[in-house]
Amino acid sequence: MAGERAAIRYAKAVLSLATDQNVADAVNNDMKLMVSTIEQNQDLSNALQSPVVRSSVKKTILLSVFNNTNAITNNLIETLITNKRLNILSEVASKYNQLYNELKGSQTATVTTAVEITDELKTKVLAKVKELTGKKVELKNIVDQSILGGFVLRVGDIQYNASIANQLNKLRREFTLN
Repeated sequence: MAGERAAIRYAKAVLSLATDQNVADAVNNDMKLMVSTIEQNQDLSNALQSPVVRSSVKKTILLSVFNNTNAITNNLIETLITNKRLNILSEVASKYNQLYNELKGSQTATVTTAVEITDELKTKVLAKVKELTGKKVELKNIVDQSILGGFVLRVGDIQYNASIANQLNKLRREFTLN
C-alpha cells in the first residue's frame, strides 16, 4: 500500500514535469516500454527487486536497457535510486500511463479471452466500449484458458463477465441451492 501511494506521487510529479516541458507523449512511450520490458524480463525484474544488487549496478543495467529515453525518464531513475525506491519503478511507470490516459481522456480496457482476440473482434469491442464510456479506449488482451470461452471485459472499475467458466459456476450454484 505504501509503495502504491509512493508510486502515484512519483508518477504525478513526473507527469507534471513532462507536461510543463511538453514531452508528456515521449515520456508516456518510455513508461510503456519500461512496464512491458520489466514484465517480460524476469531477470530484470528480479535484479530491480533484489536488495543484494547494488544501486550502481541497477543504474547501469537500466541506463543500458533504456538508453534512448527522455531526460525526464532518466531523471526519474536517478531520483528513485537516490531515494532507494528503485523497486517501485515498474509501478511508477504503470501509474504514469494511467494518469496520462486520464489527462488525455482515454482509458485502457482489458479483455480476457481463452484464445487470442481477432482484429475484427477487437474493432467491435473498441466500438462498444467507446459507445458505453464515451472515451477513447486502448484495448489490452489477456489470454487465460481457464475461462474456457467467452470473455471478461474490464474498463476502469466496471467488469462484464461473459465467460463460459462464469456461466458454469452460476449453474453449479443454482443446482447446489435446490
